[in-house]
Amino acid sequence: MMKTQFDSLRNALHDQGLDGFIQPRNDEFLGEYVPESASRLAWLTGFTGSAGLAIVLADRAAVFSDGRYTLQLVEQTDPATWERRHIVETPPVEWLKSAAPGARIGYDPWLMTANAVATYADAGFTMVPVDNPIDQLWADRPAPPASPALAHPPEFAGESAESKRSRIAEAIARDGADAVMLTDPHAVAWLFNLRGADLPHTPIVLCFALLRRDGSAIIFIDPARVPPATRAHLGAGVEIVPRAAMERSLATLRGKRVLLDPATAPIRFSQLLGDAGAITVSGGDPCVLPRAIKNPTEQEGARAAHRRDGVALCRFLAWFAEASPAGGQTERSAAAQLFAFRSTAPEFHGESFPAISGAGEHGAIIHYSVTAASDRPIRHDEVYLIDSGGQYPDGTTDVTRTLWTGPGEPPPTLRDRFTRVLAGHIALARARFPQGTSGPQLDALARAPLWDAGLDFDHGTGHGVGSYLSVHEGPASFHRLAKPIPLAPGMILSDEPGYYEPGGYGIRLENLLLVVPSPVGAAKPFLEFEPLTLAPFDRRLIDPTLLGPAARAWLDAYHARVLTMIGPHLDGATRTWLEAACAPLQEVN
Repeated sequence: MMKTQFDSLRNALHDQGLDGFIQPRNDEFLGEYVPESASRLAWLTGFTGSAGLAIVLADRAAVFSDGRYTLQLVEQTDPATWERRHIVETPPVEWLKSAAPGARIGYDPWLMTANAVATYADAGFTMVPVDNPIDQLWADRPAPPASPALAHPPEFAGESAESKRSRIAEAIARDGADAVMLTDPHAVAWLFNLRGADLPHTPIVLCFALLRRDGSAIIFIDPARVPPATRAHLGAGVEIVPRAAMERSLATLRGKRVLLDPATAPIRFSQLLGDAGAITVSGGDPCVLPRAIKNPTEQEGARAAHRRDGVALCRFLAWFAEASPAGGQTERSAAAQLFAFRSTAPEFHGESFPAISGAGEHGAIIHYSVTAASDRPIRHDEVYLIDSGGQYPDGTTDVTRTLWTGPGEPPPTLRDRFTRVLAGHIALARARFPQGTSGPQLDALARAPLWDAGLDFDHGTGHGVGSYLSVHEGPASFHRLAKPIPLAPGMILSDEPGYYEPGGYGIRLENLLLVVPSPVGAAKPFLEFEPLTLAPFDRRLIDPTLLGPAARAWLDAYHARVLTMIGPHLDGATRTWLEAACAPLQEVN
């Protein structure tokens, strides 16, 4: 954004009697990914990370994000305009209390939840809902996405949309509500077995829905985006209503109790339901937990998707082992090669997120995004980190490997750091725990080997993953600050500890894990993890002396499984490479 536009924004705020304005990163669907047409934070600040917020005052402005994007904030924002703040160490409300106590702050009610607005109001600010002033200044704003809504067939979904609507409707009734407002497109996609292409890496259509306690429903979407086959798939119990007519439809809810999640829904829905005379009942999205617990069909689909993905990964790793010592590769060319290997599978529907392909110091930027300007050669004797994933109709993948480029030997300190990350990864992967255990209770397992050396990493250890949906899915996660959601059989989560040396290198090792019942446990049920990802870890970076017998046994068994499941699908030279990469570690006395 040019300075003149920034001045125009401040003038617009002044004309409305506002002291400032809050611009979150998200759009009205409050998801992690937003289409270009809704990337207001990027337009305003230049920051393109997946989590952030900006506050503009008359004489100061700050942009906030978490530890994943500390370096990216520095690279992408102008220090003459923006103060860069760590959103945990300096929460926006605390910064605002210091910068403009008691101020009148404008906000877009489509972009903030009731809980978020209350946080500022409780801190003494007068929160004023306004039409977003950025929309008037953004002259070359792209058109919003308009992909068709397509049916997700039962051979992948494992349950009909009618069955899902019925059981979620029963949950609504048990909560004493007449309907639920679904403001998360992922919930709409799961509940109605719909997929689309409104976002580059997440196969959803951006829309809202209302589900009644009798199982009937309304989807608020342009009817032109719903082909006849999809209408037939949805059935007579589902009405299609354009967004422009949503207020008129909500007016039929007068006197009805409508479930709405104040933590995830835009506050605008509270206002609309209030205007309609409905009674808003605060409660969580009833689709979140059922969506996270994959049914048997989805579990088998995840295994099949990861076998397919594993073939591409192992071909890439074999290629990289030969290509990196020869030189001539860059971050972009390596990522393109992995994309090409994945693309040979007919079922591949694109990446599940933009690949993080970082060599050397770029690997230390936790969510680094390579561009034509930042692309750099992958040099000899350095660390290369590749974090990527694929979308397949039967599953979503997410995997990270950290590789040594060679041809020389990695330094001992690097091997120490890598092996501590690997030890933490293994400790979490081989955990057994009683039913009722939550992710925050297990997070320390992945950090302990690093903590032993006074080291740590500034991101969560793992997140949930959808079934041909978002690569980042709630409600469970491995994070010290996460809600204690009990892990349940069928959940899929990532296991991705790391270590980052700013200006030097980054290490992250990630597999996806499926929660399954454990054969142990007499007094109460126990659970454990089944690794889904199938790709070897770079043994050149492993110091076996830092792994205990149990960890070495797990690694050898994991590599043997990779070889058994992937080896038969590889040609001679690549299979020979895989056999060496999956060989047992040397015994350590």
